Amino acid sequence: MFQGAAALSLDVKGRMVVPSRHRDGLAQPDAGRLVLTAHPHRCLLLYPAPAWEPIRAKILAAPSLETQSAMLRRLLVGFATDAEMDAAGRLLVPPELRQYAGLEKQVWLVGQGSHFEIWSDAGWKQQQDAIFALGDKLLPPGLESLTL
Repeated sequence: MFQGAAALSLDVKGRMVVPSRHRDGLAQPDAGRLVLTAHPHRCLLLYPAPAWEPIRAKILAAPSLETQSAMLRRLLVGFATDAEMDAAGRLLVPPELRQYAGLEKQVWLVGQGSHFEIWSDAGWKQQQDAIFALGDKLLPPGLESLTL
């Protein structure tokens, strides 16, 4: 289970060091194969390959001539790339994905349970501002009784 948010730096080659507390969880399933892809909210998604494969299959099973399905396929599957951490726990973020998400020097790795989101510093700040702006209206239908 991936949770928490961590501010990380990209080096000049576009690599980020995955925090050590998450390395085992990312590396163990399926010999460390990872998948990076784009998200419609202009962040990136980082999945262990076994967690990504059923999502990919569901997207590919959708009707290819239906406009929204085709657009989602182009984004999620079209940008998907296999990735691996090196021995130092670094993950290379390809240039096209860095450009898509506006990633520069500082990025945010945000746990989402089965995967991570990778945000630009500005994008993560916008997300937080949007959350705070919702105030009491943050809870979607079905979670009104949530207690923390």
